[in-house]
Amino acid sequence: MNKTVTALLSAGLLFAAGSSSAEHHEGVQLDPAAPIELYACNFNEGKGPADYDKAIGQWNKWADRQKMSSYSAWTLTPYYAGAEQDFDVIWLGATEKMQDMGRAHDMYLAKGESVQKAFADVIDCDTHAMFAAIQFKEPPEREDPSSVVITFSDCSGINGSSFDDLVPSMAEWAKYSEANGSTAGMWALMPALGGGGEEFEFKWVSSFQNLEEMGSHQDHYAEEGWKKGNELFKGKVECDSSRVYIATNRRMADES
Repeated sequence: MNKTVTALLSAGLLFAAGSSSAEHHEGVQLDPAAPIELYACNFNEGKGPADYDKAIGQWNKWADRQKMSSYSAWTLTPYYAGAEQDFDVIWLGATEKMQDMGRAHDMYLAKGESVQKAFADVIDCDTHAMFAAIQFKEPPEREDPSSVVITFSDCSGINGSSFDDLVPSMAEWAKYSEANGSTAGMWALMPALGGGGEEFEFKWVSSFQNLEEMGSHQDHYAEEGWKKGNELFKGKVECDSSRVYIATNRRMADES
């Protein structure tokens, strides 16, 4: 079994992205790209998760007063990770449109001095990046949406394959996974703002209700899914091994 394909498909997809939002890719229609922001942060000396929870609670109350209804947020704690993931927590924020993301940040910069200080007292974030995201496979309604498992792999096309070339295979993999009982949410995510010098083209990411659900998805791949994976991706893409995070929902945007 091809190692890079194994790493790629054992995770599934969370974000599929590209600055070209709604395009046809050999018959595949993608929804418009949506913005995803990530902060990678470490706790200040003497601070920890309980302090962070208090700061987030203060931010949520502030966001309610500002009627911030279009912004969703999660915090991600590393579970399966290596030394290169040298941070304590990730803040992941999402809106449907980039204008909504910009509005949320304008509001935070203009009126959020108190919550900015609350966060600065607890964490130090040396990375703030924006990604463009498009969904390939929507997850089912979760029993407990307040806590999910999310995996990330960094991927690049090989042998002349571009992201656009891979889109039909991604879409077919999503349909295959759903037909075989996978409950993963599937997307791919490409860098847009705040980066530079990335050594990957996109992040291949997946979401699950819990670690058991993730394991079931991986079991199917190990038993028979790898054959379909090789058919779709062998010789076209390389990915590193997946990092796994426990994601806690902190705020959910109103349904549009």
